Amino acid sequence: MTELADPRYRDIDIWDDATALRAMLEGQMAAIAAIAPAVPALANVVAAAVPRLRAGGRLAYAGAGTSIRVAVQDGIELGPTYDWPETRTLYLIAGGERALMLGIEGAEDNAEDGRAQVAASQIGPNDVVIGLAASGRTPFTVAVLEAARAAGALTVGIACNPDAPLCAVADHGVVAETGAEAIAGSTRMKAGTAQKAILNLLSTQIMLRLGHVHRGLMVDMRPQNIKLRARATGMVARLAQVDEAAAQAALEAAGWKIKPAVLVAQGFDIAAADAALRQAQGVLRNVAGARA
Repeated sequence: MTELADPRYRDIDIWDDATALRAMLEGQMAAIAAIAPAVPALANVVAAAVPRLRAGGRLAYAGAGTSIRVAVQDGIELGPTYDWPETRTLYLIAGGERALMLGIEGAEDNAEDGRAQVAASQIGPNDVVIGLAASGRTPFTVAVLEAARAAGALTVGIACNPDAPLCAVADHGVVAETGAEAIAGSTRMKAGTAQKAILNLLSTQIMLRLGHVHRGLMVDMRPQNIKLRARATGMVARLAQVDEAAAQAALEAAGWKIKPAVLVAQGFDIAAADAALRQAQGVLRNVAGARA
């Protein structure tokens, strides 16, 4: 379906600019709406992924073209936003890293490369491997999920066509039926938007379940600049119910880590704060004796 030419748009090249733009915008809105039926499947993915990641597993993204580019955009944000270790984020890219900047013809058809990248990455039982393909049939990505599943990893297929082979070989299939594009086959549009939104939802909910969000705040973000240090100070002040001077002092004592700083501001010493967070598996809400 993602490759079809929708007859409604056959004359889009001669429409006036505003009309064409409105039509394409409507397609983007439809792409988001197409995700709604997949929410239960996404919830199942989160439930299955969190125990493996909590046990030390890695989050791996696999795909070709637009699909892997939006996946890299998603994964690269997890470090600064949630302090997710970059060493625990992998990218299995058809054509290798240079394919992120260049179109590498034929790379998506190389199933053997997909299997080789799984082997080279030593994918194992605690890892979560997310494969994305608008068509749902990209040979490289299908081969990655087949090999990763054989290695014991949790596998997730995200596609924009029903009955996608990618979803059939995965432990969990997630489908957003975005249909034909305004520009036939230009799956960087509706399909790309749907894939990025699905990843936004999925990775955020996983990070939330792992304890990186507290009361709607990114309590594991890395305060690496003036703006973010001010944000961190405000978080600690709000959560610990102290003034900003006390909040900043607690952050400095905690090496600018927000969750232990909240506890320090409430009277914990740094060693006790770190121990309490380990005991609570990093979930601030579960720390005994904390007001947060």
